[in-house]
Amino acid sequence: MEDMLELEVHDLEVLVLTGVYSEETHLPQPLRISLTVLLDAPAHFAPDTPLSVSKNYLDLKHAATSALPPGVHFTLIEGVADYIAETLFLQDQRVRRVKVKIVKLAIAEEGESIGITLVRHRR
Repeated sequence: MEDMLELEVHDLEVLVLTGVYSEETHLPQPLRISLTVLLDAPAHFAPDTPLSVSKNYLDLKHAATSALPPGVHFTLIEGVADYIAETLFLQDQRVRRVKVKIVKLAIAEEGESIGITLVRHRR
């Protein structure tokens, strides 16, 4: 059995051009994005283990925020999730699995969470 490390960044609120309906296609929509990234883990983390042995959490945040292309309209939020996953795979060869959860905040009427979860494995 291989040792793995899960890094998590949850509840990032990001404005993204997305949507199918005409009322959705002109202005960015607020999305709540959460990521769980599975990495190969070393046999041991000592007190003086350098950051390079793990992964910087800010890389995950970057993939879900500033790495999204400005001005690009994603018809489906599934496309947003795929773009984020691909960004993380390209950043680091140790990334084995990316789980992206996206909630569309603009369509919630009573605080419910409406959205998708996409899980991609390195191929």
